[in-house]
Amino acid sequence: MRDQNYQHLVRKVTMYLDNELSESAERELLMEIKSNPAYLKVLSQEKSFREFIKSKIHRRKPSPALIQSIKEKIKVTTTA
Repeated sequence: MRDQNYQHLVRKVTMYLDNELSESAERELLMEIKSNPAYLKVLSQEKSFREFIKSKIHRRKPSPALIQSIKEKIKVTTTA
């Protein structure tokens, strides 16, 4: 697969996984994936990578002081 085509495919797969494709573009991509094992591999790799990231990275909860600070800034902005 040529580098430019590969980058285009990765962009489309990313948009698909982010639910950013139109219905027709999604159908078109899924048909391409069904007909080309290399495309299916790209989709599988991207899904696996996303699952790996989600399982390994833990989000810290914001401190109560940070939450309060944000709320106070919102109040000042809305009352000004």
